[in-house]
Amino acid sequence: MRLRTALSSTASVVCALTLLSACAGGSGTSAGSDGKPLVGVDYPRSDTDFWNSYIKYTPQSAKELGLSLKTTNSQNDVAKLTANAQTFISQGVKGLAMAPQDTAAIAPTLAQLEAKKIPVVTVDTRPDSGNVFMVVRADNRAYGEKACQYLGTKLAGKGKVVMLEGGLDSINGRDRTEAFNDCMKKNFPDIKVFGEATNWDGAVAAQKLQTDLTANPDIKGVYMESSFALAGTLQVLKQKGLLVGPEDKKHVFVVSNDGIPEELKSIAAGKIDATVSQPADLYAKYALYYLKAAIDGKTFKPGKTDHDSTIVQVRDGLLEDQLSAPLVTADGGTYGGVPSLKSDDKSLWGNNLG
Repeated sequence: MRLRTALSSTASVVCALTLLSACAGGSGTSAGSDGKPLVGVDYPRSDTDFWNSYIKYTPQSAKELGLSLKTTNSQNDVAKLTANAQTFISQGVKGLAMAPQDTAAIAPTLAQLEAKKIPVVTVDTRPDSGNVFMVVRADNRAYGEKACQYLGTKLAGKGKVVMLEGGLDSINGRDRTEAFNDCMKKNFPDIKVFGEATNWDGAVAAQKLQTDLTANPDIKGVYMESSFALAGTLQVLKQKGLLVGPEDKKHVFVVSNDGIPEELKSIAAGKIDATVSQPADLYAKYALYYLKAAIDGKTFKPGKTDHDSTIVQVRDGLLEDQLSAPLVTADGGTYGGVPSLKSDDKSLWGNNLG
């Protein structure tokens, strides 16, 4: 370890004061008990199918990449994420992957990790400020645009739709909301959008959708910014007598984001119509891939990658690997110029969970 070569004869004293368990051996060192580089991954939550899938894929990817893994769960709480980062520091991790849900409040923690020369990869979200080695996420503005093009095409450019927004304290919620609104104004100005803030809460989403449908029974489209709203949306539509197939004139067209197995099954059953498949498997794989690259001293530049994505520079010193996230529909057709995959396509991670 490079740090040890720089220590003087007072190394043991410095070690005791500053490195704590990182100098004590075992699981507290910067290598695991198997001698592999030790990295930390904070799971942001475990109350959605999408994040539970990410949690399942993470240890598999760590094993494939030859990394030793420590994990925590911050449960959608930035204070817990900050505390978990302190735990990782004390354990001597050589890199840390996280998915901060409050993308503004994480800045002080990122600054502390940077000062300790612990590289960070953020997954799914991009911090509003602060430096990380790489951001791994899909183009979330494209999520909103794809949903807009699908609904706009299906509604022939007229009617009313409800957008069940995520949390606007998150870059993802802002990107999806802004892109959907911008696309509708530009391409389908005769469609009225009811934007409903939900803070990624399924119960809130269901209550607001029910209120909108009661006041506007002619609503014909719903855009859920994540599968958090799936169960509640289906329940509300069923209560209203609107959970009918797309061939029925009462059908309400529903687009989601995530690509979880339940969404794919619902598309095949005609309960919802489309989703954008957010790559839970690739989030786990490339979060750890970039941590290993950082540990190995590698660097990256904007441009095409070898895994069907593009690295973009989102601001000075911050790179984002924007992974592929396809539109998924029942027929695999093209909508508003946006191609889609059929819901039973075997390349979709949601069809490969065993």
